[in-house]
Amino acid sequence: IRASNCRYAHIGDAVVAVIKEAVPNTPLERSEMIRAVIVHLQRTQTRQRDDNTK
Repeated sequence: IRASNCRYAHIGDAVVAVIKEAVPNTPLERSEMIRAVIVHLQRTQTRQRDDNTK
């Protein structure tokens, strides 16, 4: 679990979000706060390479 003042979220992080737009006939309303988990990132995860890898 990361600190609550982190600037970016990563996969598996729990975040609090506010709904800006809602589709009609859904149980969610505009300006409602929800809790969510990050499951997909637009940018791929980068891993640091060691000097001894090929």
